[in-house]
Amino acid sequence: MSQAMPNVQPVDYPTFKLVLVGDGGTGKTTFVKRHVTGEFEKRYEPTIGVEVRSLDFFTSHGKIRFNCWDTAGQEKFGGLRDGYYINGQCGIIMFDVTSRLTYKNVPNWHRDICRVCDNIPMVLCGNKVDVKNRQVKAKMVTFHRKKSLQYYEISAKSNYNFEKPFLYLARKLSGDMNLRFVEETALVPAEFTVDLAVQRQIEAEMAAAAAMPLPDEDDANMD
Repeated sequence: MSQAMPNVQPVDYPTFKLVLVGDGGTGKTTFVKRHVTGEFEKRYEPTIGVEVRSLDFFTSHGKIRFNCWDTAGQEKFGGLRDGYYINGQCGIIMFDVTSRLTYKNVPNWHRDICRVCDNIPMVLCGNKVDVKNRQVKAKMVTFHRKKSLQYYEISAKSNYNFEKPFLYLARKLSGDMNLRFVEETALVPAEFTVDLAVQRQIEAEMAAAAAMPLPDEDDANMD
C-alpha cells in the first residue's frame, strides 16, 4: 500500500515510501535533489521533522514514484522517531567515503530500519567518491555483504550512479529483476564530472573488493 501524505495529491501509478537514512552531512538531501522533481515536489511533515520529495521514474512496467523521506537534520538529535520508518517499503542507507565515522554508524542505521520495517529491500550507498581524500576504501566496505544488501558507490554532485539505487529498488519491489528505466531521468546538471579514468578505477576497486574473503572482525575495526 502507498502511504498518503498530507497535502500530496494521490497519483494513479505505483507509489512507494522510501526511507533515506545515514549520518548528517553524508549528502542525503543533495542526492534526492539531483532529480528535478525532488526540488519542486517537496512536502514537509513537521510532527516528525521530515521532508518528503516525490521522485518519478519511467520504467518498462510504467511510471512509478518514490516518496523519499529525508530526515531534515533530525538524525543529529539522536536517532529518528518510529513514525519516520512506519510503512516504509524500501530504504537507502548512505555514508560518506571521506568519513570513517559515517561508515562505522551504518550498522546502527540498518538496525533502526529493521526494527520497524520487516524485510524491505535496502541499498547501501557510499557517497562522495569524487573527492580525492577518500578514507573508506572499497575493500573496507563489507557490511552489505554480511547483510545481503546491494551496494553502490555514488557521487551526488556529479550525478554518478544516481539511478542505480532506484533501479535496484524498483526491480525488487516489482519482483522483476529485468525491469529497466525507459526514459532518461531528469537530473539537475552536474556540478562537476567524475572522469572516465576515475570511474574505471572505482569499478576495478569494487570488483576486487567483492572478490576478497569477508574479514572475521567487526566492521568497526577499520584502522
